[in-house]
Amino acid sequence: MRGWSWTVPALAMTAVLAVAGCGPSLVSAQHHSGSTVTASQPAASSPSVSATPSSPVATSPAAPASPAAPVSPAASAPAAPAVLSAGMSGPAVLQLQQRLAALTYYPGPADGKFGTDTLEAVWAFQETQGLPVTGTVGAATQAALANPRSPAVLVPGGGATRVEVNLSDEVLVLYKAGQVALVSHVSSGGGYYYCTSGGCAYAVTPTGDYHTLSFMPGWITVPLGEMYNSVFFIGTAYAIHGDTDVPLQPASHGCVRIPMDIAAFFHTMVPTPGTPVYIRG
Repeated sequence: MRGWSWTVPALAMTAVLAVAGCGPSLVSAQHHSGSTVTASQPAASSPSVSATPSSPVATSPAAPASPAAPVSPAASAPAAPAVLSAGMSGPAVLQLQQRLAALTYYPGPADGKFGTDTLEAVWAFQETQGLPVTGTVGAATQAALANPRSPAVLVPGGGATRVEVNLSDEVLVLYKAGQVALVSHVSSGGGYYYCTSGGCAYAVTPTGDYHTLSFMPGWITVPLGEMYNSVFFIGTAYAIHGDTDVPLQPASHGCVRIPMDIAAFFHTMVPTPGTPVYIRG
């Protein structure tokens, strides 16, 4: 998912002033000659009559042109934050959520608020892209969003509908009809030593090839602890399930924890029983 940008168009104004001119008028006068007198006395010549001069036309002075109204500079859009992080909100966060959803990560509702769901989606994206998993969206993550790579395929030909859990990256990828349908951050076995009423063991998520066996809705308690909307792949002990605590680091007793928002619908996307589940270290 790439980055976001805003473009502020430049405003240009062109003023065109047209001035109209008038040409001079030409007036011509015709003169007639008088008849000849035969008397000895010379004929008296009629005094010439001069044309009455026309009164000068009063012209009003041209009104001064109104000064052009000052052009207000274009209001600049607020700059996009250089780094997005949890707790922020706004158009840039909304764009991030929309981009993550388009890439089949689940950031929660596209509401422009960088909450836990969006944070976990950013984790998953950074894990599949080989980026430092910071949960913040800076230049490197923005560049990857613009030109992302597909999650690593663990089992090519493993089935058109299948679940792959990559313990090295701490991500789960669900394939439907041969296409990536969902990518989620997970927290797997933490490697620590623990004890329950059933005994003691190391917290390890077993690798191997499995199938979904059963689904148990809501909260249940099993020997490995409490689980929500559990899709079991080994008996009724190991499952892909929701949990309120899905940290960056491996922390479970051995199950595959997924965020609660994804656990709310994950089981509806995975036919049970029978969907292949591949877990690789």
